[in-house]
Amino acid sequence: MGVWLSVLVHTPAHAALGPVLTYRYATTLPVGTLVRVPLGKRETLGLVWEEAEQDATGEIDSDKVRDIAGVLDTVAPLGSAWRQLVRFAAQYYQRSPGEVALAALPPQLRDLSPQQMQRKSLRTPRLPLQIAAAKPAGEELVRHDPPVLTPEQSAVVGQIAEARGPFLLFGATGSGKTEVYLHCVQTLLVRDPQAQALIMVPEINLTPQLEARFRARFAPLLGAHAVVSLHSGMTNPQRLSAWLAAHQGSARIVLGTRLAVFASMPHLKFIVVDEEHDPSYKSSEGARYSARDLAVYRGQLQDAKVVLGSATPSLESWHHSRPAQEGGRYLRLHMPARVGADAQPLPKVRLVDMNHQPRKAVFSLPLLQAIKDRVERGEQSMVFLNRRGYAPVLHCADCGWKSECAHCSAFRVFHKADRTLRCHHCGFTERVPRACPGCGNMDIAPLGRGTEQIEEQLDSLLADIRRPHSTSEAFPDGEPARVARIDADTTRLKGSLQAQLAAVHAGDVDVLVGTQMIAKGHDFRRITLAAAVNPDGALFSGDFRAPERLFSLLMQAAGRAGRDAALGGNSEVWIQTFQPAHPLYAALKQYDYPSFASSQLLEREQAGMPPFSFQALVRAEARKQETAQAFLAAASANARSDMAAWEGWQEVLAQVTLYSAVPMAIARVANVERAQMLVESSSRGALQRFLSGWYSILHATRSQPECKGLLRWAIDVDPLAI
Repeated sequence: MGVWLSVLVHTPAHAALGPVLTYRYATTLPVGTLVRVPLGKRETLGLVWEEAEQDATGEIDSDKVRDIAGVLDTVAPLGSAWRQLVRFAAQYYQRSPGEVALAALPPQLRDLSPQQMQRKSLRTPRLPLQIAAAKPAGEELVRHDPPVLTPEQSAVVGQIAEARGPFLLFGATGSGKTEVYLHCVQTLLVRDPQAQALIMVPEINLTPQLEARFRARFAPLLGAHAVVSLHSGMTNPQRLSAWLAAHQGSARIVLGTRLAVFASMPHLKFIVVDEEHDPSYKSSEGARYSARDLAVYRGQLQDAKVVLGSATPSLESWHHSRPAQEGGRYLRLHMPARVGADAQPLPKVRLVDMNHQPRKAVFSLPLLQAIKDRVERGEQSMVFLNRRGYAPVLHCADCGWKSECAHCSAFRVFHKADRTLRCHHCGFTERVPRACPGCGNMDIAPLGRGTEQIEEQLDSLLADIRRPHSTSEAFPDGEPARVARIDADTTRLKGSLQAQLAAVHAGDVDVLVGTQMIAKGHDFRRITLAAAVNPDGALFSGDFRAPERLFSLLMQAAGRAGRDAALGGNSEVWIQTFQPAHPLYAALKQYDYPSFASSQLLEREQAGMPPFSFQALVRAEARKQETAQAFLAAASANARSDMAAWEGWQEVLAQVTLYSAVPMAIARVANVERAQMLVESSSRGALQRFLSGWYSILHATRSQPECKGLLRWAIDVDPLAI
């Protein structure tokens, strides 16, 4: 007969199969065991969730209960804390536990049979679980003298050691937050020989430089395999090896992006979420989870200290770090000063009023002269524009034609390098037409600016400027200034980003042009000028979070300048704006994030916006916009009529507001129409209860006649973009 087991498989919560399936095995298996199970005509990876009760009522035909095909017994069962993290994430973000659990595992693990896993385990050397028993790691860590901390750093490290947290480390760019992380990890590993630490960064391109610092500090003491990375840029075998090392406990330090929050780490005792404000920590596909918020929850689960670090914290985290007597849940730590011998203050912020410049000028004359001065002195400049391509749109002045995408409600961007019009949403690409498709006018021109155009203009404007100390025989008067561009277009090939960053660090680039990729986390030692060319668009965006993102991005860009003490004395940040009197720029000039945050939180409180309310978006996709909106409208009406009859739900409905269905900001992508509905409540508990009850109604609504043609729908809890 065998034992019946409940097994998670990778299916959506509203799939007809259900989130948990019943299988049979000869003997009982520990909860958390990975197995191979038949699913339809294929075999897939499953996770034993619990032992299922035998069906005494006869509702389930025991002959139809299928057998588990195999057990991955070379992988230890996943622990209770990890399973609870999955259970919470699935419940909070309205997904099935199987979808969350199986997506969190390495892709190669989902494809290997027990026999293949056995062979891989034999080929892969396993480090001892007790590293301290294999070598006196703790003693070596004690004997190793880390760099001397500043008084500010020492005070912060002491507070982290003494209190439970969670902590919000509010530190200026260049204040030495990474050294605080390193010191805290070292202290932890000295105290607990088995402990593990998780260090999270928002983007893949920030992982290598952080990994280099951690490896330099800990690999000589703990061994090369004690520090591993986990991110989607790794090959599948690399991800599996790193995941297994963390799961076995042999990897003491795991560095990764948002997916690393689900790494199986049985001895996890310290978590860092660096640049915690970054939107990249929020997943935009599948289970739309926030890795930052899950890191805080995981710290509670495993009694691990959690440090959220940022020079411009998210307003939610800032609000949570208010004094405890006012309801704050985080302990705020402050590091306002930069570190290093003769450390310079943050760069001076200069605002250029573009109302007084020529109407079509890309660069104001003062900014252009400042860039030229730095080239002649052998210093570097950084020009930031968060729009790639040459121009956002091509335009015909005669008939008004614009380079719209045939498949999306967006314009195709003009890329001059390959003379194409490219949609950045669906990828549809065509050659630039010889004449206007609407009227035949031969004079079609670009509107707006992208990084490609900025690079071209700087190349032209700096053509007569020579680099100092040039020894090139081809340029006896000195080499011309070198301009480089880093954005998604120039970094497509593997290794291209690392090569371009290496050129900047080596001093082979005088002016670096790029999108937000260059504004985050990089330690450019010779940059003394950072410039934002056209940041005003975010000031008047329909997204209430746009000012917060702009302030953060400009602060991050400013932090790239003046990091070398020998050059930092004349470092500057230039902002070209048509709104020089805007309060955001006034706060930025003083690097006064607390003042900016206070004003933004006051506005949000008055408007009833997060963090003073809680939101969820229900998104629907269909071939017709009418179908997507009809589904959302019907789901809203059904919720009110059905839930009103449920006992005890009147109070929940009274605390929840369902707004009308509307098209998304970009309503059509790849010929798929998209609509959304905002759900809002002043109570997180009420919103969660409503969503959990609404899920079955949403699934039932899909089968109604007016919803025929609906492709998919999904719930996004705590959305970052509306």
